[in-house]
Amino acid sequence: MNLVDTAPRTATSPTAALPVATASGIEAWHVESPVVPLIALAFTFEGGAAQDPEGKAGVAQMLARLLDEGAGELSSDAFQERLAARAIEMSFHAGPDSIGGSLKMLVKHADEAIDLLALALAKPRFDADAIERVRAQTIAGLRYQQNDPGVMASRRFFKEAFAGHPYGRPSSGTVESVSAITRDDLVAMHRALIGRGGIKVAAVGAIDGARLADALDRAFGRLDLAAPLKAVPQTAIQDLGRRIVVDIDVPQSVLRFGMGGVPWRDPDFIPAYVLNHVLGGGSFTSRLFQEVREKRGLAYSVGTSLVSHRACSMTWGYTATKNERVGEALTVIAEEIGRLISEGPSDEELQKAKDYLTGSYALGFDTSTKIAHQLVQIAFEGLGMDYIARRNNLVANVTQADIRRAAARTFADGKMLVVAAGRPTDF
Repeated sequence: MNLVDTAPRTATSPTAALPVATASGIEAWHVESPVVPLIALAFTFEGGAAQDPEGKAGVAQMLARLLDEGAGELSSDAFQERLAARAIEMSFHAGPDSIGGSLKMLVKHADEAIDLLALALAKPRFDADAIERVRAQTIAGLRYQQNDPGVMASRRFFKEAFAGHPYGRPSSGTVESVSAITRDDLVAMHRALIGRGGIKVAAVGAIDGARLADALDRAFGRLDLAAPLKAVPQTAIQDLGRRIVVDIDVPQSVLRFGMGGVPWRDPDFIPAYVLNHVLGGGSFTSRLFQEVREKRGLAYSVGTSLVSHRACSMTWGYTATKNERVGEALTVIAEEIGRLISEGPSDEELQKAKDYLTGSYALGFDTSTKIAHQLVQIAFEGLGMDYIARRNNLVANVTQADIRRAAARTFADGKMLVVAAGRPTDF
């Protein structure tokens, strides 16, 4: 039985997060809840795949996959057996700007779980057999993805949108780059990223502040300060207005399209977020869903989202349609963007978007794990511990003037970079 997913959450409120500071200088956000005897921990370090060495894309992701493949005196098998014996869930992940992880454990196994996390972070083994196993798995996945139109469209989009920039490289690497990664590369990346200086931590569950501070010192306090990160220059989508075909012999083309955006840390992010909901982020209620799918039957799914990285932000969209209807689908998408630029949403659309976004926000906090991850993301973005309490008011107060300003910043003149993976006949 998964306690964290089934227990009532009434005793846990993410808006009641409190700061915890440890003797070694680790700072965390803490939500104490005695509802179930479980603790969820989430953490993130500054720096991710954008720090990969030139020609060796995939190092950060490979590092994340190897952190729990043996540590200290424990081989990979021994480490995993210790986790399984206590039902401890430990995972790591890497994105463009960060590497992080999570830990979930029963209170009675918390000490052992924290000790294993400390080993994984401070003393990963990087054994040759583990490296080669993870390398082989990664390469097999990359080769399989070469036949996936969605993956190929996304990869080509980022390659063209951010040509010459770290964001233009595939985070998971290529067959060639992953083949070239050495143990020394992994050790250097570990030294650069895994340090206590830039860590953000959140903990939710049946643990008080004093015990949490002690646990955090044991988990992270022995880490060195990370080495200085490489500067990642600010960038934006290149070649707006360009259309690119990735030739794949399939009856349906997968489309990826993008234009400007607003970073999460920007005051205009919330208006842009509401605007995006109206355009393509609102699932069944969005303009694109109604116009592209419901009225014309051009696609099964279509949508947009805001992407916010440290050095770039954008509006990112997706759909898939028959090769012979690609041009029609793109025309409809462009027309709806144009209407929002010139007319904006109706007052009714705006109010419905705000009602949905405020009413559904709590759904992202229905488990301890979700709360911990949300808090860490908010801390990583520097939005402040009171963001959760402020966020719905920010959404509710968005005006038509705010929407017009956000549209000017994100949509500009409506030009998009578009990549189609397939064989479109009217592109």
